[in-house]
Formats: sequence, structure tokens, C-alpha cells
Amino acid sequence: MKVDVFKIAQSGPDDLSGLANLIAHQRLDPKTIVAVLGKTEGNGCVNDFTRGFAVATLKGYLQSLIGDALASQIVFVMSGGTEGVLSPHLTVFTRQTEGLVGPTQPGLVLGVGHTRDFAIDEIGTLTMVQVVAEGVKGAIAAAGLTSAEVHFVQIKCPLITAVRHAEAAVTQDSYKSMAYSRGASALGVAVALGELQLEQITNADICHNYGLYSTIASASAGVELQNCEILVLGNAPNSHSHYQIGHSVMAHALDVAAVNRAIASAGGSSALIVNVFAKAEADPSGQILGRRHTMLDDSDINHTRMARAVVGAAIASVVQDPMIYVSGGSEHQGPPGGGPIAVISKRTSPAP
Repeated sequence: MKVDVFKIAQSGPDDLSGLANLIAHQRLDPKTIVAVLGKTEGNGCVNDFTRGFAVATLKGYLQSLIGDALASQIVFVMSGGTEGVLSPHLTVFTRQTEGLVGPTQPGLVLGVGHTRDFAIDEIGTLTMVQVVAEGVKGAIAAAGLTSAEVHFVQIKCPLITAVRHAEAAVTQDSYKSMAYSRGASALGVAVALGELQLEQITNADICHNYGLYSTIASASAGVELQNCEILVLGNAPNSHSHYQIGHSVMAHALDVAAVNRAIASAGGSSALIVNVFAKAEADPSGQILGRRHTMLDDSDINHTRMARAVVGAAIASVVQDPMIYVSGGSEHQGPPGGGPIAVISKRTSPAP
């Protein structure tokens, strides 16, 4: 497998000029696109329609180039909110599996998947954990990876809107439903990777027992879908890719040591970084490094928005690039107040 990664700046959620330019100059074959991760500039909350706007724009454009069948297989993960220094952008992943020649070496591979649609009363429940776990296992197999070779799993998951909250099993609060959906999805990743056993988890644990978590999961909820879309990234020994991925886990929002560990895991050079993917959370204890924070008490600005700004600035200060992917809300994604961080970098040398 050969995977290529393209990071593309955007002037707005519907700006596809950078992608179109790569395609026009034959640097990117649209038929090989399998996943697109984006940071859009809305609020990242329930009513952030920049995510759906971005997906609809991308789908319409790609359908005109590659047809409905291929476009429907692409995983689209739009994470809303570019607070602070975060810069809106797309990360486009392409995959080739045929006609590859030459030597291989350990490098980036990926797998994608789509779960079935979830009923409202399944969102944020153990059923969702089970369905996501099976979907992640399928994506891992499609990538040709073992669990130990996986460095990052990105999930896009649904939420519960007020129109249908009477059918919900976990909460009638639309915003809280985002947390439950993210949390159940993350626990599904943990089960798929063997970090947890399904028997260890109950419905009551979801968004309550934060001692249960995945060190590799990243989940983002949105109103624009009813299923979960899955992207698994890892390094395989027989890759044709010119990229590699590494990861670590941030213990808190200012844990720059974890950023450096992730960089080292991906090859060790900031100059070769293509993009960084991280989760952000306002520590539920109300403290960070022993000091009180007020993010959870602010009624003007949602705590997920402030957490993205803090973690985005911390990471950008290390890599000296604000065009990074930081997603808010890390329920069961890393330890409370922290979250997984992954780095994709270019190889330091070509394959032998």
C-alpha cells in the first residue's frame, strides 16, 4: 500500500481551490482519495453547520470527478472550531494498492470504514461501543495492520438533536449527546484494539468512569451524519509510503513533552511534519497542574472551544505551525484532562 497525505489551506469551508489545483496539476488523483479530515471555522457545537457545508461541498465536487459510487466510500471527518491560532484546512489521504513496484519499508498505511446508521436510542450506549468496535476491527484488517501497529483511529460520530431527543436513552441535552457519542465511540476503539475488554464496560460507565479510555482514539461528533465514519492510521512493515506516523498521550492541556514524544515517535524532526492530530479537553477536575481553571464555569464560551484554543496554542508553539488538527471533547480519549496526539511526518530518507 502507498498512502500520500496532502495538507491544504482553506479560506472558508467551501474553498476547494487548493485541492482543485493539486488535481489540475496531476499531483493528486481524485480516484485515490479515501479520507478527508478538515478543521472548519464554526463553533464546533451542535449547530455548527460549517461541517455539513464543507462535506456537501467536497462531495459535490468529487462526485463530478469520480462519480457517486467512489465518492460515497470516502470518509469525511470535519471537526468544527478553529479558536485561537488554529488555521482552517483539509488533510487529504490517498491510497494506492495496485501497480506498486520497488522496495518497501515500515511506513504509513490506512484503513477506512462506515458503520450502519444508529437509532437515536443507541447513541452513547454499549450498543454503539460494540458496533464501533466491529467497524474499527474491519478497518484495521483492511489496512493490513495488527493492533500494536495502529497509532491513531479517527471516528466521526452522530449526535442527538432536540427534534428527536425524546427517543434518546442517555440524555435529552443535544450538547451532552455529543460527549456521549464521542465517549461510546472511543470505548469502541479501545475494545477493538484490546486496550479494554467489552465485559469491562457498562452503559453506566460511558461519560462517568473516565478511568476507562483509549490512548489512540479520536472522536468528533456532528449533526451531519447518523452513522460512524472510521479512519485507522498505522505503520506497516511493507509500506510504499513516503510517510510515517507516531503518537503519544498528553496528560494535560499544556503537556508539550508529549508533543515532543509524538514527534520522536514519527521520526524525530519538526521540519518533516506534515500534520498533527490531537484531542483537547478542559480537565473535569477543574484544575490544571495544580491550579484552578474556569473553563467549565464559563457560560459565555463553551469549554470545548477554550480547550481547543489552549491545546492548539501549546502544540503550535512546539511545531511552529498553527495549521494543525485539534478536536475538542476527549471523553474516554486519553486520561481525564488530556488526550491522544499523533504526528505524521515525511521519511528522512527514501526506501533502500
